Amino acid sequence: MRVLHVDPECGWGGGEVQVTTLLRELARRGHTSVVAAVPGSPLASAATALGAPVEACTIRNHLDVRAVPHLRRLARGADVVHFHTARAHAMAPWLAGTGARRVVTRRMDYVPRGGPWARYLYNHAVDRVIAISDGVRAALVRAGVEPGRIRVVPSGIDVEALAAPAGARDALRAEWGVGPDETLVMVLGVLEERKGHVVLIEAATRMPRTVAARWVFCGAGSLESRLRDAAARSGLAVRFAGFRRDVAACLAAADVVVLPSLHEGLGVAALEAMAAGRPVVASRVGGLAEVIDDGVTGLLVPPRDPAALAAALGALAADPDRRGAMGAHALRRVRARFSSAAMAEGTLACYVERP
Repeated sequence: MRVLHVDPECGWGGGEVQVTTLLRELARRGHTSVVAAVPGSPLASAATALGAPVEACTIRNHLDVRAVPHLRRLARGADVVHFHTARAHAMAPWLAGTGARRVVTRRMDYVPRGGPWARYLYNHAVDRVIAISDGVRAALVRAGVEPGRIRVVPSGIDVEALAAPAGARDALRAEWGVGPDETLVMVLGVLEERKGHVVLIEAATRMPRTVAARWVFCGAGSLESRLRDAAARSGLAVRFAGFRRDVAACLAAADVVVLPSLHEGLGVAALEAMAAGRPVVASRVGGLAEVIDDGVTGLLVPPRDPAALAAALGALAADPDRRGAMGAHALRRVRARFSSAAMAEGTLACYVERP
């Protein structure tokens, strides 16, 4: 099977992690992938490193149809066109008649905007809709997407890829100035409002002074300057580590991973943390409640509630034995329910399923 993947994002996030994971799994099964991506983007570089051909594709907004002629030529040589973002999905109507089956993945847990146009895109412009969680599926149904068109295929993680290099924990903690008796709390994710970093900063100021915690924000985004100012005003020891490719090493250095998200389709960062054997403290939003077994693999708190978040983080910071037990349960859970192989098999089923 030949699959054209369309993802015109310039940055790197959980969606792009999933695209590259899918490329790897499809190749293992003998399928061919071509990636339509922004030249020079992290996704284009990652796809090239995996041996997947990359075709230049820039889509600036939902009305930017300049990419359509090139996409139509590519689609005629594909069995499936897989749209991985909303802007990519907006091109779907113009790829009708190419002979390729059209599939879209929805990763956000809020109701798609656009009213009748959004309903047309999901109900008529593609053959199948993949939702990465039950929460995302529910949001699609509320928008008027026909339930029979939707298949839930959870995001997946290659657990072995999250194995940390030898010595990574000690090396990074030393680089970041984290002492052996300090609890390193890490956030993985873009520095954007929906990820809830502002709530975490407020929660951190409520932590008891007896808790020796250090804070590391891994990611880049438009809120970086604002978050730096907020952390400085709060007097917190926050390290802004920027965009990191060495995710396994970063997770090895962490003691707790926190996702204070306001919205979250499923939470690839949560899966990565679990695959690294780390407990996760997260907001009870979107698919995070489907990933985290509250009290077993991590702790769930209400979104936008810094007091509850502080209490959960404080409880884990004070109890290394509990952190270890939760991390072990987390690793077992992600192996059993959120493997990259299961994600690939579910996606392939959507590629070939007929009405």
